[in-house]
Amino acid sequence: MKQANLSGKKILDCPAGACSFTAVGSAHGHDITACDIAYYHPVDQLKEKGFLDIEHVMYHMEKAKSNYDWDYFGDVDGLNQHRVNALKACAEHMEHSPEKYIPVTLPVLPFTDDEFDILLSAHFLFMYSDRLDFDFHRETMDELLRVTKEEIRIFPLVDLAGKRYEQLDELINYLQQKGCITEERKADYHFQRNANTILRIIK
Repeated sequence: MKQANLSGKKILDCPAGACSFTAVGSAHGHDITACDIAYYHPVDQLKEKGFLDIEHVMYHMEKAKSNYDWDYFGDVDGLNQHRVNALKACAEHMEHSPEKYIPVTLPVLPFTDDEFDILLSAHFLFMYSDRLDFDFHRETMDELLRVTKEEIRIFPLVDLAGKRYEQLDELINYLQQKGCITEERKADYHFQRNANTILRIIK
């Protein structure tokens, strides 16, 4: 989302992982809270594991780089540097503002009803559909809706192989039956194959 659309909004990044969105957004004056299962671990452990994860991903990325669009990162080295910088920014912000990083285990969130205006969820839901079944996605969506007042945005809508989540239409129908307005729109960001659409859910 563009910064102007976030101004004056209370935002939840769920799950946030070890990314720099909360750190960078907070530096620009936005009210952002991050939550993730990884935050049960101390910052130093999160940072150490993060570097190991990046190393592991880059090793496999070199073999599968033809499945990605490199216009944004340039090459694998560019992606590696981006991920390292994001991890460092996240860890530093966690040390200075630990209250902004809440440990959670989906599909349960420790927040009150309608606590956030906007919820952003990236690179988790649907990506692991081989491990997370439809009931998990439905229960998680119910919880995301519970804590969100205005809208939810989910990206991407494909699994790790670049295939559209098979039960996405069923989930969208479920959301519409609950009174939500749904919209699939093109994303400005494009990296993984076929991962170029966002699901926007308006309450």
